[in-house]
Amino acid sequence: MPIATKRAYDPPSAGDGYRVLVDGLWPRGITKENLKVAEWMRPIAPTTQLRKWYGHKPERWEEFRKRYRHELADPAREALLVQLVERARKEKVTLVFAAHDAERCNASALAEIIREQM
Repeated sequence: MPIATKRAYDPPSAGDGYRVLVDGLWPRGITKENLKVAEWMRPIAPTTQLRKWYGHKPERWEEFRKRYRHELADPAREALLVQLVERARKEKVTLVFAAHDAERCNASALAEIIREQM
């Protein structure tokens, strides 16, 4: 699979490929050296308003996914999404995130969208 997701608190590995932090906030307690990301794509993260509304409440997951897709339709964010899709067509890309719930986080939603566009 050319797109993977991985928690920032899990150790990086050679199999991760191109690692991109896709959160708007830097993960607490992790140094740049330890995170080992090639890029911090901060603008592709959900807006602060959406992130706070969602609050990682499972019952809001489906609505979060819809709202996040809408945010990604913004031209600047869409350009970043295109960059990720293009890179994933060439090499493995790992979307790095800090949330506890790996299945219901912005990186998971973003990976789903990238897979659809490949």
